[in-house]
Amino acid sequence: MTTLEIGQEIVRLSNAGQGLDAVDKHYAMNIVSIEGQAGDGFPQRLEGFEAVRGKSVWWYDHHEVHRSTAAGPFCGHRDDQFAVLFEMDVTLKDTGARSQMSEVGLYTVADGAIVQEEFLYGIG
Repeated sequence: MTTLEIGQEIVRLSNAGQGLDAVDKHYAMNIVSIEGQAGDGFPQRLEGFEAVRGKSVWWYDHHEVHRSTAAGPFCGHRDDQFAVLFEMDVTLKDTGARSQMSEVGLYTVADGAIVQEEFLYGIG
């Protein structure tokens, strides 16, 4: 698959509520995940498929998702990257705190798989 096709598939699976399927299908074994900041017991940077998938499982286990949309993919001058805009309305199960959040996922692809994801958060 091309970078664009992988991006389209990430958006489609995310909008279908199948984010873990996207990880299982498109992430490389040596994936690197970088969050905008460390938190919730996870470091800012994780390496390796099992660690990154574990972070995703944790997120779904700890959030009730009321609404989640993915827009894109957005491509630029590099043929190995795409970005996706995520908008979410979630409740943290542990506290009941509900919040709306926006983030951009910047993905890098090599050899037909995602080798890096980096999340940039909306401020405000």
